[in-house]
Amino acid sequence: MSDEERPRPTEFPDGFADGDLNRAAVAVLLGLPSVTPRKLLGLTDCHRTAAEVLTAVRHGHGASDRDRDRSWELDGDAIIAAAAAAGARFVVTGDPEYPPTLRHLADPPAGLFVRGADLRALPDCVCVVGARNASPDGCEVAMEIGRGLGGAGACVVSGAARGIDTCAHRGALASGGATIAVLGSGIDVAYPRVNAALIDRIAAGSGAVVSEYPPGTRAEPFRFPARNRVAAALSRAVVVVEGAAGSGSMITADHAMDLGLDVYAVPGPVTSELSHVPLKLIRDGAVMIRGSDDLLEDLGLVLPGRDADPVEWAAAVAALPGLSEDQRSVLTTLLAPSTPELLADRSGLSLPRVMAALTVLEMRRLVRSRGGRYERPLAPARRP
Repeated sequence: MSDEERPRPTEFPDGFADGDLNRAAVAVLLGLPSVTPRKLLGLTDCHRTAAEVLTAVRHGHGASDRDRDRSWELDGDAIIAAAAAAGARFVVTGDPEYPPTLRHLADPPAGLFVRGADLRALPDCVCVVGARNASPDGCEVAMEIGRGLGGAGACVVSGAARGIDTCAHRGALASGGATIAVLGSGIDVAYPRVNAALIDRIAAGSGAVVSEYPPGTRAEPFRFPARNRVAAALSRAVVVVEGAAGSGSMITADHAMDLGLDVYAVPGPVTSELSHVPLKLIRDGAVMIRGSDDLLEDLGLVLPGRDADPVEWAAAVAALPGLSEDQRSVLTTLLAPSTPELLADRSGLSLPRVMAALTVLEMRRLVRSRGGRYERPLAPARRP
């Protein structure tokens, strides 16, 4: 997509994020379902500050009768305090941490509740989505893609749902990489509940959990398509692993295409319902990938390969997150296909320590075993 075709960033009024009163007003507005981001932006065309917008809502403009009544009961300061009690901060459009790519959406959120790492500190993001009722093969592929992206230094974005989302998050965590979970519920409401520990782990590690919904907001069907637009806008590309007809995977891919992002799809059996979205996307021009190797190479995130310069290779290994000293030492010495004994001799480590390191590196797909020798599986990175 050319620069002329790309959506223009949304302009917010200069005073929209100024002052605690405005933050409190935005916090209230985000909790009113009938005040969609699009309506909120329309109101900001007529009113300079969020406080004025809130007053307008309470006097009958832009909200349903139910929400107008409820807005009198909501306390914006209390909402922000509840978020803080849950370990979250409130990032509004005027804040430096507010992701600038969200402004390219037709209806960008006025604010985000964030747990975990500063969003500005996270590396380039790739969104991985797919079916909740995923197949075993789909789960394996999503896990492998998450591991590959995390191991290559990218951040994996997904929705913390069952199936593909969960596997993508876990793959990133297994590689020691970063991941962002975008919730379709309040920042303190784990959905599904079975993923509460996973969501907490993401927030406590090097990743982040984000939601545009105030604390206590229940997960409801209409919130998930809205969640998908945020996940896409946080990312440089979107990968669809599986998805049935009418699923949220297609919605996320549509948002990605609207934003001019690259879309990748993993093909599946033509007789499987879960292959509907990936195969349709491929037919319509999405890039077909078989796994993380294809994806990383296309994104220019592939690790240096066997013909890399030793100094460059050592620097690339040093930049990989989550490696122990033994794993880093073994990987640094893997300049050519080698036996464990040869690696032990080069690294100065005992053979049992080398084998333990190789086991973890192979699980992270940073090495592979062929004929009793270990080698780096990926080709050299090629950037334009």
